[in-house]
Amino acid sequence: MRMCCDLQHQVVVLYYCGYRNKVAVESEAMDPKNSGTTEELLPPTSNNGKPVATASSILTMLVHGSAPFLSTFLLVHLSAPIAANIGGSGLASSVMLLGREYYQTMFGERYLLFLPFAVHVTSSIAKRVILTFASDSSSTFPSSRQSISDLDSPAQSEKPFAPKPRPRIRKLTSLLSISAYTALFLFVPIHVATHRLLPAEADILAWPSTDVDLDPLGSSELDYEFVKTAIKTWPWRSWILYTGIVGCVLVHAAQGASVIYARYIRGRVGLRSRPSPRRSSGNALGLARGNRRAAALAGVAAFPVLTGLWVLSREPTLALSSVIQRYQITLMGSWVYRL
Repeated sequence: MRMCCDLQHQVVVLYYCGYRNKVAVESEAMDPKNSGTTEELLPPTSNNGKPVATASSILTMLVHGSAPFLSTFLLVHLSAPIAANIGGSGLASSVMLLGREYYQTMFGERYLLFLPFAVHVTSSIAKRVILTFASDSSSTFPSSRQSISDLDSPAQSEKPFAPKPRPRIRKLTSLLSISAYTALFLFVPIHVATHRLLPAEADILAWPSTDVDLDPLGSSELDYEFVKTAIKTWPWRSWILYTGIVGCVLVHAAQGASVIYARYIRGRVGLRSRPSPRRSSGNALGLARGNRRAAALAGVAAFPVLTGLWVLSREPTLALSSVIQRYQITLMGSWVYRL
């Protein structure tokens, strides 16, 4: 009887020791420090995407912060052709001379026009380059062991430490990008050259002539008679250039204003924010609706500008014939008017 009790006691002890060992093994296996299967539940320790997101955020703030300065210049600059609808070239020239007090002074031109323009352009291009490089690097060297399908699955989205999506690159085929780069690389250089550089340096840059005085055109001579001469002498080219720059700039301004409004204003004035068209389920429908809205707004803004130019084109030229000849020779300094 005593031997049976001792044997039963030994069995109980062995069973208890085996149970403790099993519990210890299972606890060790479930410990995150000793298990590789629970690595996905830990917060990510890699900060590879953080510098990219920070740089993108700073560049976005610079792009958006410089936009109001450019919008103010655009409003002042386009007020002159709009005024031509009321008072013709006389009122348009007066409004233009008044606007020069804002954007052609030593301080205003440098710090209210050129500096915001440089910040706007360089920041947007730098942001595109950084995001493109980061996208290529992440696709070549993935920072996670999980596949893209795992990251997009509902189960992964419910995990407490799911990685935040990186900033995405706006497509070059978007209306905002097309209008920006078309104006930047085509219409703006031609417009600045023909209306600012060539008249200021007419004796150096203008098309050579021996029988006409090619002294630089002064501010008193460079009024809307210069624009009328361009439209009357080269009507098709002038209308294409003026319509192109006005359309591209206003479309870009309308699209950019909608982006800034949705980002900074909509939620602060108590309006319910709507998801971005690029992130909503109706992606193509949302983009098409936004493009139509921006095009309609740009068309409404461009209409009085173009009608003002049409009024100027219907007026007779009031400048002296010698001044008109200087205008024509100065304009021919641009390759567009020499074709």
